[in-house]
Amino acid sequence: MMKETTVFLIDDDDAMRKSIDYLIRSIGLRCQSYATAQDFLDGADPETPGCILTDVRMPGLSGLDLLEEIRGRAFLSPVIIITGHADVPMAVRAFKSGALDFIEKPFNDQMLLDKVQEAIELDASRRTVLSKRATVMDRLGTLTTRETEVLERVIAGKANKEVAADLGLSEKTIEVHRSRVMKKMQALNAADLIRMVLEARQTPETIA
Repeated sequence: MMKETTVFLIDDDDAMRKSIDYLIRSIGLRCQSYATAQDFLDGADPETPGCILTDVRMPGLSGLDLLEEIRGRAFLSPVIIITGHADVPMAVRAFKSGALDFIEKPFNDQMLLDKVQEAIELDASRRTVLSKRATVMDRLGTLTTRETEVLERVIAGKANKEVAADLGLSEKTIEVHRSRVMKKMQALNAADLIRMVLEARQTPETIA
């Protein structure tokens, strides 16, 4: 069952939290609110799509501490920092820790909603890429050792004749292995095969 897109809101100020919660719900988005960063870490589901909206100055873990904490966990959702006490070092630390955006209080309601929508769209895009990546990695796992050897040489741009020489096999045998690789990987052509494998091998940090 698909999880509903959710804005995770963390702010220790009850009035501010309720105000932002109401604003987000007013455009039909689901909002899940927490008074502390620890409450969020204890209660939020990392697999839920959406974004994280957090204040900076809070009891216990600050918003910046939270940013660094979730980097080591399975949270994919983009993080937007909200603060009434911004300074340059704080902003630098936030962005270095992976924050998508940094908003100062008081803020314009529409601007906040626009930032939230942008974050949700980015999250959806990332999850689509990761889902496709997982599918390709699963297909790679079905290849035999020999098929993998052929694949690596195809990716390196080698022609069948060169691959055959490398592996000590006939060109005809390489053609058979290559055909099986194409079928298992469900690739339209060699260019499609190379593209899907290289994209799947990107590290998470390089996925926009």
